[in-house]
This record gives sequence, structure tokens and C-alpha cells, in this order.
Amino acid sequence: MVHAFKSWFRRSAPPDSEIDRIKQRRRELARLSDNELKAAASRARDLLEILAVAVAVARRTLGLEMFDVQIWGALALAQGKIVEMQTGEGKTLAAVPAIVTYAKQAHGIHVMTVNDYLARRDAAWMGPIYEFLGLSVGCIQQAMSVEERRRAYGCDITYATANEVGFDYLRDQLALYPNEQVHRPFAAALIDEADSILIDEARMPLVIAGGESDRAALAPAADRLVRGFRKNLHYSLDEYGRNIGLTEAGIQAVERSFACGNLFAEENLPLLEAVQNSLHARALLRRDVDYLVKDGEVKSVDEFKGRIVLDRRWPAALQTALEVKEGVTPKAQGRVLGSITMEHLVALYPQVCGMTGTAATQAEEFRKIYELDVEVIPTNRPMIRVDHPDVTFQTKAEKELAVAQEIRRVHKMGRPVLVGTVSVAESERLSRRLLDVPHEVLNARHEEKEAGIIARAGARGAVTISTNMAGRGTDIPLGEGVADLGGLYVIGTNRHESRRIDNQLRGRAGRQGDPGESRFFISLEDDLLVKYGIDHPRLKYDAEEIQRLVEGQNLDNRQFLHNYEGLVEAQRQLIQKRRQAILSSETQSSSERERLVALTTIDDLWSEHLASVKELQEGTPWISYGGNDPLIEYLKTIHARFEKLQATITEEIPRRLADVASGSFEPSQRGATWTYLTTDQALDSFGAQLRKARNIGYSAAALVFGPFSVLGLFLARLRPKNRKS
Repeated sequence: MVHAFKSWFRRSAPPDSEIDRIKQRRRELARLSDNELKAAASRARDLLEILAVAVAVARRTLGLEMFDVQIWGALALAQGKIVEMQTGEGKTLAAVPAIVTYAKQAHGIHVMTVNDYLARRDAAWMGPIYEFLGLSVGCIQQAMSVEERRRAYGCDITYATANEVGFDYLRDQLALYPNEQVHRPFAAALIDEADSILIDEARMPLVIAGGESDRAALAPAADRLVRGFRKNLHYSLDEYGRNIGLTEAGIQAVERSFACGNLFAEENLPLLEAVQNSLHARALLRRDVDYLVKDGEVKSVDEFKGRIVLDRRWPAALQTALEVKEGVTPKAQGRVLGSITMEHLVALYPQVCGMTGTAATQAEEFRKIYELDVEVIPTNRPMIRVDHPDVTFQTKAEKELAVAQEIRRVHKMGRPVLVGTVSVAESERLSRRLLDVPHEVLNARHEEKEAGIIARAGARGAVTISTNMAGRGTDIPLGEGVADLGGLYVIGTNRHESRRIDNQLRGRAGRQGDPGESRFFISLEDDLLVKYGIDHPRLKYDAEEIQRLVEGQNLDNRQFLHNYEGLVEAQRQLIQKRRQAILSSETQSSSERERLVALTTIDDLWSEHLASVKELQEGTPWISYGGNDPLIEYLKTIHARFEKLQATITEEIPRRLADVASGSFEPSQRGATWTYLTTDQALDSFGAQLRKARNIGYSAAALVFGPFSVLGLFLARLRPKNRKS
């Protein structure tokens, strides 16, 4: 596995000379007084000097001595890399010298974390180092006011969740007055849990919405029809069970039921979308796996972390279809006023680096999508955890029985056991098998108990059955005498599509030289093998080889979609540049009222364009039924619609201004808006269809359409700059 990525990261050869120079300079700095050390810090310009000063100040202010591997990690971060450091190795402290470097060299750095608590904790914990160095520190929290946010973003160093940074960016794009904007131009970002933010959630749009939408009106009728549909008669799934489509019989059933004529006529796109979403909700989304129904709401469960994701929804019409399926009160969806993926948000920063416990298996993706190299830092103490080969069974029932027996065997020894399952349903099913063994269940139903359960998971005799909630961001301390028993024993009940997720689970054991073991129990009926391996005799029993193939396939899909969703992102940037010029009065404005008219006109028409793009993505794959290539149709149509949008904005602003002058129109302040995360199911499904288009690539399509030659320039702009310092 290692050799496959050797061109993208170094594993064993540390930059000894650089680390030695930093350590030598740290010893010299340690002899200085506080004032002398501060003076040395203010003079520091060289990278190694800045790092050495920060390392010395960490010891001076917090009493924390940095290990060689932490200095190594800091150096790699300062050089603009993704750093892999194992859990418990001190990533938070290792990041500080790099953060100081960017803060001194750039115009502010955003330190992106995964939740408000960590942002608040790390800003306060590391704050004395920054303050000693004369650097200001801010922290963004969800409940903050506009003014508080602007002050925090104005600091040299700002800790915040990636989502809060993104949502603030979206709100800035809708500001009607300059003082409503909180961000200054982006300079640098250090991303914690980089694999989660830049890969797992990279293409998950952050959305700002407002007003009302009538797109949900067809959902109840579509659901009543679809609930009687049968697989392979009315609809079919692709070979991997990811995308769903109507068969000819299904199409005829819809056309008869709604008396709509041709279902694929442009006027029937809303109906087609409603039926597609009802099918998706009924056939692909599973209760207690993909979502929970809790407190009268449908709540999304993160497939990688196993947690309920606050403020995350499926795309508006799919969310409504799911709520209709479960019989809960649908949420107001409103109109999408703006959106951006984390991938495109990060691309706005000239300098980016990141850290995580698992990055090596995704080194190729970091390189191809973000132009970021991965550097793997060894552990401070030798890793002595034993990772056993998988145990494979024919059926899930046999596997689950064996897992229960293994838990009982290890529990009798007094050794703690952590069991990682893939869903709420599986964790509860296993729990019912272990009524004779004292244990705790940690899943999305019991998130409020997480801290206490994790704190006890390493105690003698503890048995913890968990979803992926226990797979990352947690440190399980070993109880007294547990090390002598062999440490924590981790059992995985499934292999995931990504080896990285499995490695996160293994990483709960064996931190900082502790003993530990891990073993996966799998069956040929598990999702991974059923979807990808069962028809390949050579791969039938080789889960890790299947994972490699799936990871490659997923990378291909993300790369493909990266280019095509970049088209809309390039359009967004053009519109936003035009809007910002009006907001900041870079173009001539005769009056305040005219400025408001111009801004709200742009916002209204851009929102309509986004809705049009989403409908196009829902409907374009079906154009292939008429003999047209969906890729060509999409490129032609989306370009034409944007050209029309630009022209309409130019025409509509003076028309509305004339209406204002005549008294027939009064610009109003925008009503309430709200933000949420969503998925990009329409684009994923659409991308799968586009990839089927034969004998045409992106370059060939660009040659067909002259205007698209300009797109290459925009897409190049969206890529991160050279991160090396």
C-alpha cells in the first residue's frame, strides 16, 4: 500500500537538519528574557526562525515541550502540506508554530475545526502563545452577532468551524450594506480533520435560503403513486445501488396517473423531479441507517461519523419527499439564494494546509483535486497495536453470532472492547444479542451521553457498541491494569468503502505506545462486497482490494464532477464580482434606493438561475432517451441560461428602477434567511449519466462551444495556488 503513494508523501525520512536547527535555536531562545524573546519574535522573518520562536514560546507560556515529531509536523504544515499524525500525538500543539508562521506572513489565518467546542477550546488553550507573540486571536461561535463575527475575523488568527466560515461567506454575498459583511479577503487556512472536510464533506453544498417555494406541492401525490412501485418493473437501480431511474412501465404509470402527456417535456420537469425524489426516498434512503425520525423530525445521520448532523438536509425536494414518506411535518424549504461547496470555498484561499489522523490512503486525491502533498509523521513512541487479518463469513447472521461470541470471550478476561458498527440499526441489533453482557450503546440516538460513554470505554471490563461516532475525534484512556491485559480491543463489524474510515476505528487503540488490538469481522452479505465484489471471483474475499478499487472509482467521479460543477462556480464568481462592485459603490449609484434595487434584482435572478440549474440536473439525463447526448445538452443549456441571466439582469435593473420612480414598486429589505448543509444527489446522479456519454471528453466539448474556451481560465482560477512557502 505504501509504495503506491510514495510520490506524494514521505514516510520515514525526517528533515533532520531542519529539525535540528529549530531545536538548536529553541535552546538559544530559552536563555532570553520575556522582553528579549518578544523582540526576537518581532524580528523573525525566516521560516525556521519563526517556527523556533513559536516552539520556545509554547514552552515559556504553557510549559509544553514539543517532541521532534510535533516539530516535524509543524514544519510540514508551514510548507503547505496535509499532515497525517495519529490520535494522541499532539496535533493541536503541533499546528501552533505553523499558525504563527501564516499569521505573520499572511493577512490573517483561519483555523478550521469540526465543531464550536473545539474552536473555543483551542483558541483559549493556545491563546497565551499567540498573545505573547503580539498576535490577536478570535473565535467564531454559532450564536455570535454580526459585529462580534467581524471582530473575530479581523484578528490575526481566527478559530472557527469550516461550516461557520462558509455560512458567513454566503451571508456576505447577500449583504445589502457594506457593514453587514464580516469577512475580509481570504489569506490562509489550516484545516483540522482535513480528510473529513476536504474529502468526505468537500462536495456537500452549504446553502442559504429564504422566502417561499412551491416546489414541494407535488410531493404527496408522487409519494402515493411511488409507494406501490416495484423494483425492476417500475424502476431500476444502477449496478452499485446508488442511482435510481424509472423504467418504461414506470414512466407510463406516471403519465397515466397525472395525465401529463410526455413526462420528459420541459413543462413536466417539476413532476419528474417529484417522482424521482419520491423513488429515492422510498428505495434508497433507509431509516436508522441514513436518517432517524426524532422529535417529530427527519434527522440526517453522517455516514462517516455516525452522528446526527445539525442543520443538514437533503436537497429541498428530496427532503420533502422523505418527510412525506415518514409522515412528519415538512420543513419550509424556501428558495435557494446561494450555495458553495467546501471544495470551492477552500479554493478561495491562496494558502492552505491541513492535518488529520488518516490521510495517506487519500494522498492521490489531495494531490489531484487540491494540489496538496501529504506528509506522514511517525508516532512519538513505537506503535505496538496488533492489527489482525479479517475474519470472513458467508452470511451476516453467522458474522453477528461470531462477533457476539468474541465479545463474550474477551469480556471474561476483563479487557475493554470497542465494537464499531455501520448504523444505528446494526448497533441496536448487536446490543440485543448481548443481553447477558453489561455494555453501553453509543449511536445517534444517544449523542448527549457520548462524552461519558467514551470516558469509560477503556475501563476494565467495559463493552461499548458504537457507530462511527467513536471512530474519530476521541481519545479513550485505558483504565488501571488494562495495559497488562493487552489494552483496548477494537472490533469492526464491516469494512467501509474507504480504508481511511476503517483506520480511524483501529486508531482508537494503541495511542502513544499503548498496547491494543483490532480485528474486522465481515461477511459476503455486507454492503461493500455485495455492491462491488460478489461478481468478481478474484476479489470475492479481498475486502481491502475492493476498497482500493472503490476509492479509485470515487476519485474518478469526484474529479469528473469537479470540472462540471466548476462551471456554475465560475458563473457565481462573475455574478458576485458584479454585485460586490455595486455594494461597495465601485460603480456609480445615484441613490440608496437604486442600490437596493440593483442588489435585490441580482439576488432574485441568481436564485432563479440556481433553481433552473437544479431542474436541469434532475432532467438532463433523460434527454438521452430522445437520442441527445446529455453532456452536450447540459453544456449548451447552462451556458445559454447564464448568458440570458446576464442580459436579464442588465434589462431588469432599469425596469425596476423605473417602477420605483413611478411609485408602482418599492424595494424591500430581505426577510429572514436560514442556512443548512445539504447533499448534491442531483449532481451525483447527473454525473453518472454524463459519464456514460461516449466518445466525448471535456476538451472536445469545449472545442464545439467556443464560449467554453473561457471556462478553462475560470476553472484554473478555482484551483488552489501553489501552497509551498
